[in-house]
Amino acid sequence: MSSSNLNLLDIKQDKIRLLHLSWFAFFLTFVVWFNHAPMLAAIKEAFDLTGQQVKALMILNVALTIPARVIIGMLVDRLGPRIVFSSLLVIGGGICCGFAFANSYEMIAMMRFFMGFIGAGFVIGIRLVGEWFPAKQVGLAEGVYGGWGNFGSAAAAMTLPTVALMFGGEDGWRYAIASTGVIAALYGVFFYTRARNTPKGSTYFKPKKSGGLVVSSRRDLYFYIAMCVPMYLALAVLTWKLSPSNLGLLTGVAANIIYLGLGALFVFQVSQILRVNSDVLKGIPMPEMQRFKFKQVAILNVSYFVTFGSELAVVSMLPLFFMETFELSAVKAGLLASGFAFMNLVARPGGGYLSDKVGRRKSLTILVAGLAVGYMVLSQVDAGWPVWLAVIATMCCSFFVQAGEGAVFAIVPLVKRSMTGQIAGMTGAYGNVGAVIFLTVLSFVDASQFFMVIAACAGVVFIAVQFLEEPQGHVAELNDDGSVALVEVS
Repeated sequence: MSSSNLNLLDIKQDKIRLLHLSWFAFFLTFVVWFNHAPMLAAIKEAFDLTGQQVKALMILNVALTIPARVIIGMLVDRLGPRIVFSSLLVIGGGICCGFAFANSYEMIAMMRFFMGFIGAGFVIGIRLVGEWFPAKQVGLAEGVYGGWGNFGSAAAAMTLPTVALMFGGEDGWRYAIASTGVIAALYGVFFYTRARNTPKGSTYFKPKKSGGLVVSSRRDLYFYIAMCVPMYLALAVLTWKLSPSNLGLLTGVAANIIYLGLGALFVFQVSQILRVNSDVLKGIPMPEMQRFKFKQVAILNVSYFVTFGSELAVVSMLPLFFMETFELSAVKAGLLASGFAFMNLVARPGGGYLSDKVGRRKSLTILVAGLAVGYMVLSQVDAGWPVWLAVIATMCCSFFVQAGEGAVFAIVPLVKRSMTGQIAGMTGAYGNVGAVIFLTVLSFVDASQFFMVIAACAGVVFIAVQFLEEPQGHVAELNDDGSVALVEVS
């Protein structure tokens, strides 16, 4: 049995060094992904953009991340985290530099769209960290990876305006953004030289088929296909936001072409899922020890939908909410709202630690219930509240939100080791789906109703979590020579 203690300062241990290598790689992907946000005023001035064009840039930045997380998950399972993370950092760094020195709106829009791919970097480390840490430590380790890495967006917001001023001139923003791309690319090379997919002597289990999750029954197969639908609906919503009926960045013809393309992609994905699950369709049973229940994946998907999805949505609207509710300046409102993101540093590791200590289902139950209550409280915030009390309510709610994220990914590596990348990719994509849906809801309702909608969704997820099965004992994986290996999951 492995000890549940984890000393993050003991860098003499290979696994601790690997954890620090991994969270910093993820940190850089978030710096690069969100490096445009603090520079938007300068970008707007440089290209003489309208407010609608700025909004379009923000949407384009996240549009590709939903399919990218699924694709990256497949690549990680097939090629290994080391080469995929390194390649993503180097390529993403190059795209970042392309954005920094673009000379037209069309070019920065295209670069921002492609930049959404680097938002899938999170998925890679989930599989990598899961390979290095035993079941009794994996929750805390994944929480540190996710929480500390996620802080990259806040770090970009806090540092890049100063870096731009240090470069000076009207192109200071370009050099500030480009510098993050150069750092990411260089770190990608460094990561490749220092990281390993598994500890020495361990096997990196790969799925026997590529193109989708290999499920255990025909019922799970239909469930899997159904769970793919919301990802395409979210992409359709993003297309609608860019269409003539909303922001107007796309023409009606272009929007219709994208809708048709999404339909074709869905049909293609379903065909691939059916292909890799041909044995299930033929009624050929999977060996009992290699089976897993897809409901485990589905519950984790909807849990991340309401945790990370709500976080992305709330972080996007909270500064304006504080500014309008309490008549604060933009600077002060932004500073107070930043407390929501700052909680990532301790909340995600805390959620993972709780999961390791008290159990996976119990901890997720507690945290989802807490965030439901938290959002109900936030729905009652109005101008009659003291500002300090509203900030405390916000930070308490954010703790449950982000600890819930940590609890979700404390379970992901324990479902099916050989397909952890794909499971993490699908779960991560659902986080972005949640953000799209919640922000779309916000465009039709006020802030109070927005928070209540999230709380209601959390109530539904709370019920779903009660059907989650606690990982127990071992799961079986196949070695390359066909022999069976047992992986401890409790």
